[in-house]
Amino acid sequence: MNVLIVDNIDSFVYNLVQYVGMLGAEPVVVQNNVNLRYIEKIVMEKEIEHILISPGPETPRDAGVTNEVIRRFCKENKKILGVCLGHLCIGYVFGAAIRNAREIRHGKLSLVEHNGENVLRGLKNPLSVVRYHSLVIDGGNEFPDSLEVTARSLDDHEIMAVRHRNYDIFGVQFHPESILTEDGLKLIRNFVDM
Repeated sequence: MNVLIVDNIDSFVYNLVQYVGMLGAEPVVVQNNVNLRYIEKIVMEKEIEHILISPGPETPRDAGVTNEVIRRFCKENKKILGVCLGHLCIGYVFGAAIRNAREIRHGKLSLVEHNGENVLRGLKNPLSVVRYHSLVIDGGNEFPDSLEVTARSLDDHEIMAVRHRNYDIFGVQFHPESILTEDGLKLIRNFVDM
């Protein structure tokens, strides 16, 4: 099985590449500065069914081809997991507002309470995770009906995971690929095994 990994120009992407490889899948990495046609060609040639969208230093508006990838491949029922910036891009594409976090988190541990379903299935609950972010999906009045909040941090009650109600699309704000995140490899396994 091949897993497309969209690299949002972030050093953490290679931890995700390693996790995917450890799980027996073949990671296919493309940077977010390529065009959508190039990615469509790879998806077809490599028979991609899973797309993992990496963290990155930008905002969803500045994430290159990432938003186009989400829009394009959700319609083909590809399984998509967004991590950090990838998670924010999922929210942005489906109409959620993105706002500044209550507190900037760079290398900070938080406990996260989650619903135990899909990519979160079988993980400790609450789950200790590592956060590196200054933006979050806003869970206020403009939160879209198409998304469901599946995890929140216990300390500041920020949205830590979402899923799309109609597609196999999931986002996590925290970093499962960080060595300090509990059950991070298991979360990626849950995605790859879908």
